[in-house]
Amino acid sequence: MASEQFILTLSCVNRPGIVAAVSTYMFEKQFNILDAAQFDDTATGRFFMRVVLNPVGAHEDLAAIKSGFTPIAESFGMSWNLRARSEKRRVMILVSKFDHCLTDLLYRWRIGEIPMDISAVVSNHPRSTYSHIDLEGIPFHHVPVTKDTKLEQETHIWSLVKETKSDLVVLARYMQVLSDGLAAKLSGRCINIHHSFLPGFKGAKPYHQAFERGVKLIGATAHYVTSDLDEGPIIEQDVERITHHATPDDLVRKGRDIERRVLSRAITWHLEDRILLNGHRTVVFTD
Repeated sequence: MASEQFILTLSCVNRPGIVAAVSTYMFEKQFNILDAAQFDDTATGRFFMRVVLNPVGAHEDLAAIKSGFTPIAESFGMSWNLRARSEKRRVMILVSKFDHCLTDLLYRWRIGEIPMDISAVVSNHPRSTYSHIDLEGIPFHHVPVTKDTKLEQETHIWSLVKETKSDLVVLARYMQVLSDGLAAKLSGRCINIHHSFLPGFKGAKPYHQAFERGVKLIGATAHYVTSDLDEGPIIEQDVERITHHATPDDLVRKGRDIERRVLSRAITWHLEDRILLNGHRTVVFTD
């Protein structure tokens, strides 16, 4: 079908012939290139590419196309992925008491703005905490945690990730630090959102701390989760200017807005295969 599209992403050590090899193979398989973006990181010597394709004639199934591309990928030492664009990823959302990011993601999902299937909502608070939110049709799991039950709680969460076949885990203001073990298991497929005061204002009520210091800019950061607390590869950031008129409540309100939009962008870009890991950094092919 002419409307069918595929997304190819790849990264490897840069050398001549990569683009030619990719485009030649896709031409031979009767694919048209709808969009292509590439980046040569001269600092690391690595090459990154994202290509959107559609068939212009009869073509093999996806498995056969992947099989045919494998020798090319191996010859260049590529890390790569090829998938049908229509394939929706399964996303698990972890949330604590603050629900503004959860509510925003559910709205964007329901109107079709973010192409995903929600596999589950998991919280360390009971479902009654979210009685004002429409969770109909979404599996909800209350997984409480204490200092003494942290290991058991994370084991439960990991089991849920596997049972629901979740492709991405989102910490939508989930106020529990993941252990090194769970962070490693979710490497490259777990996104967190936090305010951009770190490490300046840690602990409780960071926006109130920022008010007391008279900050002029507040922001939010979305990043992949690693064992280094809030220091994983950054995906997206945004800021907003603050004046002396702002109250602590104003900072909290503005902060919620920034967190919502930054997290939604990061998730959307991940689901659209626009993010490629580059060591401790990311390459993000935005529109």
